[in-house]
Amino acid sequence: MSQPPPPQPPPLLLVLSGPSGVGKDAVLQGMKARGLPFHWVVTATTRPRRPQEAEGVDYYFVSPERFQRMRESAELLESAQVYGHWYGVPRAPVRQALERGQDTVLKIDVQGATTVKGLVPEAVLVFLSPPRLEDLLERLRQRHTESPSQLSVRLKKAQEEMERIPTFDYVVVNDRVEAAIDRILAIITAERCRTHPHRVRL
Repeated sequence: MSQPPPPQPPPLLLVLSGPSGVGKDAVLQGMKARGLPFHWVVTATTRPRRPQEAEGVDYYFVSPERFQRMRESAELLESAQVYGHWYGVPRAPVRQALERGQDTVLKIDVQGATTVKGLVPEAVLVFLSPPRLEDLLERLRQRHTESPSQLSVRLKKAQEEMERIPTFDYVVVNDRVEAAIDRILAIITAERCRTHPHRVRL
């Protein structure tokens, strides 16, 4: 007598985080370029848009007043102030994607990832780490978006964030973008193979 096929695993909420300059955007863009059938969550921010960024693709760029209204009306899953600007995750698109059965990928800072884990314990947290802190400093310099004093602040913050690695489910060293993507996809495969899968509830 044949056994019935195992049930489809529930969709994952994968949270990709790590210090500023570690390459989160490059990894995310590389994952998108592979045509993966994930829902990519777009974060709202009060930070000014950089020249290469697109509205609704990289971020939703909103005024501080609009962001405050979103916080007050519980439109955000989590929000945090980082380097003087507010960032927040719109709740509705995340819930809708999960209800569709779609694996959902969220890129946020370390503080926000910790908040999400507290609100959604079933979320899978991946910390993207540089091979060395010196590599991170060089990446920040190459962006040409921070002054020397801002670089110093970000590097100190990165050191503090690296100490939070034990609170994450996985750590992926970003020595090469494509290799880092492969490791993240291996994590997703492993999570789908759980005998007792995480079921996200929002």
